[in-house]
Order: sequence, then structure tokens, then C-alpha cells
Amino acid sequence: MNHRRRRERLQAQMQELAAPEINTTPLIDVMLVLLIMLIVTIPVRLDAVDMTTPPAQAHTPPKPPVVVDVEIGPGRRVLWNRLPVLSQSQLQQLLRGAASSTPPEEVHLHPDARASYDTFARVLATAQREGVTRMGIVEESTR
Repeated sequence: MNHRRRRERLQAQMQELAAPEINTTPLIDVMLVLLIMLIVTIPVRLDAVDMTTPPAQAHTPPKPPVVVDVEIGPGRRVLWNRLPVLSQSQLQQLLRGAASSTPPEEVHLHPDARASYDTFARVLATAQREGVTRMGIVEESTR
């Protein structure tokens, strides 16, 4: 029995050594004090920004942009505002004019479902080369 009590006492001592407890209350107190000191010492920004605004004028609504409709149809057919484009150089000139106008014209592409992808890609590449920045693809059902 004596041997058994010693073993139980030894196991109890081992458990006390294996599970040390740390008192975290002082750590939390110090962190709260530091947080309060930080909040108190942050300077309050009171400087104002001087800003001169232009005088009020009558508001004029912006002009609607000029829209160019480019239809791409079957058989490599390209129409510029319902007029046929006969060559690649003519398409380049028309797109260059749309890009260089002030303000730039909006180019709306209307591809037909039966149009070849090659023609569509050629029109897009030409528009990019000529500097067209305002372009959109319009579905056939929205016209």
C-alpha cells in the first residue's frame, strides 16, 4: 500500500508540473493602458482645406454623342450607317474619321448571326488600329 500511495503522489506532482497556468490579467491590464495612452496622444486634425469653387452657372446638359452604326452581315458585307463599305481602305478612312472627330463618335457594331467571324474580327482590328476608343457591340434584338 505504501508503494501505491507514493506512486499516486508522484503522479499528482507530475500533473502539476505538466500543466502550468499563466495569469493573463496583468497582461490584459497593460494592453488596455497602452491602448488608452495611444488614443489620448493621437492629435486631432483640425486643419481645414481651402477650396475655391467656380461660380455657379446654368447647367447645360451634355450633347448626346454622335453614333455610327456599323452592320456586319453575311458574305463579308459591311454597312456604315446603312451605306455599303466597298473596300478595306474605305473602312479605314471612315473609322479614322470617327476616331479623330471632336468629341469622338461612338461606333455601334451590329453583327448579324450569319456574319463570318473573320469579317467581324477584321472590323474590330481595323477600329483598334485607327484609334477608335468608343465602341460597343449591339445585339440584333435591341435595334
